[in-house]
Amino acid sequence: MYLKKLFYKLTNKEKHFYYKNAILKNEIIKDHYLKSFKNDIDKKITEIHNNIMNKKELSFLHYGHLGDVINSLSIIQELSKTHKCNLYIQARKLLPSNAKHYKGFGDSIFLSDKNVDMILSLLSNQTYFDKVEKYVDQKIDIDLNYVRRMPLHSRRDDLNRWYCGMTGVHVDFAIPYLTSEPHPSIKNKIVIIRTLRKHGWFINYKFLRNYKDLLFIGLPDEYDDLKKEIPNLEFYDCKDFLEMAQIIKSSKFFLGNLSLGFHIAEGLKVPRLLEGSPIDVVYYPHGDQAYTFFFQEHFEKWFSYLYYL
Repeated sequence: MYLKKLFYKLTNKEKHFYYKNAILKNEIIKDHYLKSFKNDIDKKITEIHNNIMNKKELSFLHYGHLGDVINSLSIIQELSKTHKCNLYIQARKLLPSNAKHYKGFGDSIFLSDKNVDMILSLLSNQTYFDKVEKYVDQKIDIDLNYVRRMPLHSRRDDLNRWYCGMTGVHVDFAIPYLTSEPHPSIKNKIVIIRTLRKHGWFINYKFLRNYKDLLFIGLPDEYDDLKKEIPNLEFYDCKDFLEMAQIIKSSKFFLGNLSLGFHIAEGLKVPRLLEGSPIDVVYYPHGDQAYTFFFQEHFEKWFSYLYYL
């Protein structure tokens, strides 16, 4: 490292400047995390480890975004093999002051009361939980939200692994960690959710005008936005996230960008197609019949493949 820095200093002042400052930035980040580890993180990780090792019943807390809640389930499912597991979901937790991305869309809290009520139906349907409730002041053994303070780069790998790093629990992410009965009446649709965030730069959905049985189950404004490209797109308003899971379970396959819907499809391990955003690559699917695309040719290829599968 020193020789490389010296080489740039002698041969290229511009590269030397950026290289020197990049090293300095990394050292500052490293020092910050080392201090945090000594002051707080080490104690918390030890506490989590001891709770897992010594208790037969574990109570978990989550107040994060809906997708984050779903992504924590694979870890809890693994721990349920040796522990009785309870999950408590907290509503109205304020977003941190530095969460500019979400606040730019008008968000001020992680989960509303409605969000919590809608996801409790899905979580209560999972057999590996002994109890699932809205959080009031129940005793908590593992605060899953602590993952946001971990000294891990949140833009690398995928969201599930944050919880691996925090708990020391490792799982096979190709195994389903959500279960749902098929929907009683809505079946064999191409189910779509495309949020207004995290769009791909190099793709469009216009070619889907040539396909049938396209059903959108996201928010009405998201539907209105996508219907401009797909006039034959249908809409269904799910009563809760259990019904959303039932429709996805009954689908021919799921299509969308990173959203709660995709995370449900990933948990169920139905055939799924993820629209990747080049600026925010934080997740890749695990398991069979799961594909990510960034370019139009690949989008159309994998869509056709799953459609005629």
